[in-house]
Amino acid sequence: MFLLFFVFQACQAQENKNEKDIEAIQKSAEIVTEKINYSGIVDFRMAAKIATPGVVNIRSTFNPQNQESREEDRFYNIPDPFRDFFKDDPFFREFRFQFPESPRFNPDTLIGSGSGVILTPDGYIITNHHVVKNADEINITLFDGRSYTASVIGNDPQTDLSLLKIEEKGLSFIRYGESDILEVGEWVVAVGNPFNLASTVTAGIVSAKARNINILTDQGAVESFIQTDAAVNRGNSGGALVTLDGKLVGINTAIATPTGVYAGYAFAIPVDIVKKVANDLMNYGTVKRGVLGIMIRNMNSTLARELKMDRANGVYVDSVMLNSAAKNAGLKEKDVIIGIDGVETLSAASLQELIMRKRPGEKVKISLIRNGVEHIELVATLKEQERTTDTAISKNVDLLKDLGVELAEINEEDRKRYDVKSGLKIIKLFDGKLKRNTSIREGFVITSINNKAVTTLQSFLQAIEGQKGGIMLEGKYAGDPTYYYYAFGL
Repeated sequence: MFLLFFVFQACQAQENKNEKDIEAIQKSAEIVTEKINYSGIVDFRMAAKIATPGVVNIRSTFNPQNQESREEDRFYNIPDPFRDFFKDDPFFREFRFQFPESPRFNPDTLIGSGSGVILTPDGYIITNHHVVKNADEINITLFDGRSYTASVIGNDPQTDLSLLKIEEKGLSFIRYGESDILEVGEWVVAVGNPFNLASTVTAGIVSAKARNINILTDQGAVESFIQTDAAVNRGNSGGALVTLDGKLVGINTAIATPTGVYAGYAFAIPVDIVKKVANDLMNYGTVKRGVLGIMIRNMNSTLARELKMDRANGVYVDSVMLNSAAKNAGLKEKDVIIGIDGVETLSAASLQELIMRKRPGEKVKISLIRNGVEHIELVATLKEQERTTDTAISKNVDLLKDLGVELAEINEEDRKRYDVKSGLKIIKLFDGKLKRNTSIREGFVITSINNKAVTTLQSFLQAIEGQKGGIMLEGKYAGDPTYYYYAFGL
């Protein structure tokens, strides 16, 4: 059974009147655009004319001696639902998700090439975090050929976004659109610098929304991509996805490909996520996050039959953390969340996206179904995330990232289903030592490490850190009385 553990994140509400807001800055800059006619022959010229000057080329220079091998972190196996769909097609057997970044190697330096979007006339630029991560120098080239050195204002690995700044005024920029009202089947235009071909424009339609493709590896990663068939290739990372009237609706981030180049599937971060992250990075240098605190999974027909519900979509609540915002609001296990603030939530990804736009201290209205039939509305006040020391956080995150795993303590229902007293459930597997060296699967409950029982995340980390050499994991799968053992080396 596939579970997702989400610590829903949001950004702290502020009453500071001096706080900057990119959308307000954009509205204050006078731009007159022509009205777009969506009937008859589709014309992409206006979108290209408006968006192209607002997309920049980014060259990130790295010292190879300071860079660990990153190639293995660039590719991830296609998620299970897609793998099942394409399992009989040899073409898709090697299908991978990939960041469309364009690295180039030479003996002295490592140069990564990507794209970015100018958000304000005074030089704030949004791009993907993976384009500039650990860069020693970042160079920006504008549409007209002018070049600048950029500084990093802030990074947010959990959404794969970074905000840069160049010192210039009167720049062309791309106005925000609204990804919430974007419809499947609507025409969109991608602008970027694929293969270092400056200012390339491609077109397609919105193929899907709220896609989670498991490409971001940071704990608490937020994925709710817009899927499009506009051609996106290496070098397009961080570029713009715009509507026919040239308004920004997404930041192009990933492609699904068996070959390393465009194969019909591209994914963009919705602009309504970009707005929140960019404003926080501009004002604070970091994204201020809070938590709702629930363990969830997507609804399916099996759960719907168990709950005697007449719908098989929504977000099923597996457990609620103690003293969390959700607990205080009255949320319970087996509730099915169907809306946040009046916006329908058909999947965990869409719920995650809506919550992350909020700030700690803000109230959210949660619409849910309880006991299969009872419609209830609750109000939760988001809490600030509790943190230990920065050093401990960094150490723990690095260890879990190295293993490639996201874990959660089991609840009472899990104890019955797995017939164990305690343990940690594998919620999600990323590219790491567990996936590379064992056949362990998501949903496995780890009961002990090297014959030492583990009951909490902290005990798991301590057991791993205290070992040298081989690690033996012991545990069970749901509904299976057999204990399984997986061994790997640190």
